[in-house]
Amino acid sequence: MDSLLIGKMAPYFKAKALVRGQIVDDFSLEDFLGKYLFFFFYPLDFTFVCPTELHSFQELSIEFEKRDAQIVGCSVDSPYAHLAWSLQPRKRGGVEGVSYPLVSDLTKEIARAYRVLNEEQGIAYRAQFLLDKKGIIRHQLINDLPIGRSGQEALRLLDALIFHETHGSVCPANWKAGEATMVPTQEGLLSYFEETAVVT
Repeated sequence: MDSLLIGKMAPYFKAKALVRGQIVDDFSLEDFLGKYLFFFFYPLDFTFVCPTELHSFQELSIEFEKRDAQIVGCSVDSPYAHLAWSLQPRKRGGVEGVSYPLVSDLTKEIARAYRVLNEEQGIAYRAQFLLDKKGIIRHQLINDLPIGRSGQEALRLLDALIFHETHGSVCPANWKAGEATMVPTQEGLLSYFEETAVVT
């Protein structure tokens, strides 16, 4: 089965989720059409790498909001497990203070739809998807279970997408907001290299 979802509409769903301390029954990504969306999967609540990632994304949530982007997390835990974990302090391994929605994928159908389910273990890989305002997936990343992700890198990717959509030029390797971009032509490439040449 093809696992590449780039350029396709994100699979939508309705599911239970923890939203600002309350369990809701009909959470849907469709509610965020018209905004950028950073949607990520993590294996399980009450684990080890997972809370470091959730806090990393939370610490940048204001920056995502400034860019008209919503963060949403998802795991195969129940919404009640999400709630219990959210009440546990960070210093005890909890995610108290994480305010973005956490979706419950007890049936594992969401992870299957996004093609990130580790069928052998029954949990999702560390996967993330960046959706544009039309709900089209523009970036996906899937890490194996031991490998944590970078909140800063997720924000950089969002900046690159916004810059491209706004200006039409493309963002080269290691690009950060404010740095040189290029027109996607041979002349644009040569101009970029000339502009960014290191003087020795």
